[in-house]
Amino acid sequence: MQKSGETGGKLAEMIKKAISDGKLTNDEYDRILMLADADAVIDPQEKRLLAQLQEMLANKTVIRVASE
Repeated sequence: MQKSGETGGKLAEMIKKAISDGKLTNDEYDRILMLADADAVIDPQEKRLLAQLQEMLANKTVIRVASE
């Protein structure tokens, strides 16, 4: 089982990648959600990261694209 801090760090890396290229594939999105729920607990850091990602998707800072 992964520690909460570990999953938060990995989530942050995945989200930073999406921000840097402005795109998030459906597969990346699914992996982000699975990672957040990997330990069956979504802690405050993970909630914050997921909320930021949802906000960026909503305002089109990051766009969701089909997986390649």
